[in-house]
Amino acid sequence: MPRSYDLAVVGSGIVGLASALAAARRGKRVVVIDRDAQANGASVRNFGFITITGQERGDMWARAKRSRDVWVEVAEAAGIDMIHRGLIMAVRRPESMVLLEAFLQTEMGQGCEILDAKALKADHGYLAGSELLGGLWSPHEVRVESRQAIPAVAAWLDDHHGVTFMRQTAVVGVETGKVVTTKGVIEADCVAVCPGDDLISLFPERVAAYGVTRCKLQMLRLADPGFRLSGAVMSDLGLVRYAGYAALPQAHAVRARLEAEQAAQLANGIHLIVVQSADGSLVVGDSHHYGPTPDPFASEAVDQLILDEYEAVFGLSAPPVQERWTGTYASASDRTVLIDQPCQDVRLVMVTTGAGASTGFALGEEVVNELFGKDKAP
Repeated sequence: MPRSYDLAVVGSGIVGLASALAAARRGKRVVVIDRDAQANGASVRNFGFITITGQERGDMWARAKRSRDVWVEVAEAAGIDMIHRGLIMAVRRPESMVLLEAFLQTEMGQGCEILDAKALKADHGYLAGSELLGGLWSPHEVRVESRQAIPAVAAWLDDHHGVTFMRQTAVVGVETGKVVTTKGVIEADCVAVCPGDDLISLFPERVAAYGVTRCKLQMLRLADPGFRLSGAVMSDLGLVRYAGYAALPQAHAVRARLEAEQAAQLANGIHLIVVQSADGSLVVGDSHHYGPTPDPFASEAVDQLILDEYEAVFGLSAPPVQERWTGTYASASDRTVLIDQPCQDVRLVMVTTGAGASTGFALGEEVVNELFGKDKAP
């Protein structure tokens, strides 16, 4: 195995893989170094839901669109199934319908459609909550099964792009031109440090300067409900968590209504996302709790608040729970991503808003453009 590369990537989560892909597409020699035997963090503990609609207006929305396009390209090349496409934002409050109408008038609403209660029932009959007033249909989203997709992307990078992977290898130091690991020194012209939510192993003072902490979430897998989703499902609670909606003036009335009616969900950072797997089971979540070292324990009360929202939207009891898990990701209150230059030809890269699957491929391209110059390829 060579010990010298054009790019060394620390971390094999989605941002690390995206950086490796962007460099490999330029013909660069790339090594990816990871302390675990396989991806085990946020990149495989999520919905696999590449979210466009509702991302923060501007850069994040543009990153999500670009990342979605790369996901489609990579999925076809790597044999990764797109489980379903599209998003239904189903809502129960008139204030939410007003907000959706306002969203539709922005550039972010292009291609989306407002559905009244009759159209929602006709097109998505499994959404049977008695209080549903309608919703927004977006055709832009795609969904993969993260647990299979992330390893498949890594295998494809190895097989088809010649990317070298060093697993079960800890990085103990990074400087210009050099990565020091527990298996020796790797020489690299450039280095992308993509540590996920590891805030202290590398450049902890740089991370601390940005006020980055960690967010813990709870998720569940439910048994096959006996119907097939026509797209991912979200609800009113998502309108105050996703900045593309929440930054609009009409969101104030939605938040006030939710504070009066669902204070417990807001206090636990709960919003509803429901996606379906190939076997029919549903992945449902999630919650948000913050701290430098989140505890590893899942609260039954928090899970029940998530399931309460599921039942309000679908109008029936939730199917049996097959799995429960927690995940963690890096979080910052004043930024969605962090790209820092701790030393020459080194970049420290984090997604700090839980949108790695949705924006990682675009972010990887940005990082490689910074390190090697803007790509002039079409």
